[in-house]
Amino acid sequence: MQELISLLIKSIQPFLVPICFFGAWLIISLVLWSLWTATRDSLKTAQRMHQIPCPGCQFFTDNYRLKCTVHPSIANTEEAIECTDFQPKTNPYLY
Repeated sequence: MQELISLLIKSIQPFLVPICFFGAWLIISLVLWSLWTATRDSLKTAQRMHQIPCPGCQFFTDNYRLKCTVHPSIANTEEAIECTDFQPKTNPYLY
């Protein structure tokens, strides 16, 4: 039995270095691909979130209990991007 294992190891030994080399580069490339896709998705999400107009609206209260007096359920969410009741702040001293 031990001779069979020894023979198997000696027959696989010339292929171990290329297999490990390929495996290491495969793992490195998968990690880099994962980082790239995470960065790309984060940038898309950040661009989408910067389109939310709530902080520039006169109905936005900046209070965690009641964020918006007109649509409190959608304030600061993606649903607020197309808000039909958006009114820009005209006088920053009043808000």
